[in-house]
Amino acid sequence: MTREDRMARIVEWPQQTAAQSAVATDAAAVLEHGGLVVYPTDTVYGLGALPGDPAAIQRIYEVKGRPDEKAIIWLLAGLGSIEGACEVDSRVSRLTEAFWPGALTLILRRLQPPPGAIQTQGVRVPAHPAALAVIRAAGGCVATTSANRSGEPSARNAAEAASTIGSRVDLILDAGPAPGGTESTILDLSSDPPRVLRHGAISAEELESVMGSAVQRPA
Repeated sequence: MTREDRMARIVEWPQQTAAQSAVATDAAAVLEHGGLVVYPTDTVYGLGALPGDPAAIQRIYEVKGRPDEKAIIWLLAGLGSIEGACEVDSRVSRLTEAFWPGALTLILRRLQPPPGAIQTQGVRVPAHPAALAVIRAAGGCVATTSANRSGEPSARNAAEAASTIGSRVDLILDAGPAPGGTESTILDLSSDPPRVLRHGAISAEELESVMGSAVQRPA
């Protein structure tokens, strides 16, 4: 039986702290063995793999039917998870203090990208206990995109994710509906001036208030 021939294992997110730790550890083990995990975030359900596993990252592209040129962001346990990997300046510090954990994705310049790799990286700390538990158990960083086929609506709950990609992933964590239901705002800090690449839960005006400078809106 191939991966495409069976449904993913679906596990409910428990209420007890000890049981949550066990489930998060289980999800991290799936990721460490090259698996794909669907898990809830504060915005929508995400589809994750370890960022250092090229084969697993390629599986994400195949599962979603995602164009190769579209990068996958990293969900972090905290800003310290990317120290030494991306440029972090005073703007990043102010924005993350105001909006992390939360629905703001920042595009930062990578300090030492591999040859031929994209020079920037999208990063975010989600405000969802299940997401943070999984990310911490997996070492502080999980490459994550929305748990849906490209071009289709993002999954707001485990059932929606299972109905579209459930036969092509390994584990789905069900913690009920994603509380936000709206995707994150994406702010590109690698450009001058900074650009909002996607409108989301945080407005451009809120970003400008924290930064003390203007941001460019999408055309």
